[in-house]
Amino acid sequence: MKLYFSLTLAVIVLVMDLLTKRWVELNLTYGQQIMITEFFNLVLTYNAGAAFSFLSDASGWQRWFLSTIAVLVSVLIVYLLYKNTANRLFCFALSLILGGALGNLWDRIMLGHVVDFLDFHLNGYHWPAFNLADSAIFCGAFLLILDSIRNGRNDSVQEG
Repeated sequence: MKLYFSLTLAVIVLVMDLLTKRWVELNLTYGQQIMITEFFNLVLTYNAGAAFSFLSDASGWQRWFLSTIAVLVSVLIVYLLYKNTANRLFCFALSLILGGALGNLWDRIMLGHVVDFLDFHLNGYHWPAFNLADSAIFCGAFLLILDSIRNGRNDSVQEG
């Protein structure tokens, strides 16, 4: 997969993430919920921490710590995309992760928190609210696992 295509995909994820977050911020007030289905709401919430609000209660240092990690990981991902153009699934997965990481990085730097709005629940159990960037990161990580399994099988077939 050409680097240009990988970076374009990452930018598409980034733009879609930013557009959906801004739409939610323009149309909902903080904490407001709009029921879409019996198990899904739109809700405007902010996360100053990492996944599952980890570090959200810290005194503010986490904003720059998490931003630094996101920048370093993004640079590493671009390097990996450049070096692994032959592995399409690997590059596709990394592109999703890169776009998601940049979307949350933008929020963290510009707003001091990440905007979350997708709220799933079932039988009284709530999943923490998340956004499209988080979804892209999750899907990319899942595809990396699939790619690793697939390549592990290919390696063992070639060795045997």
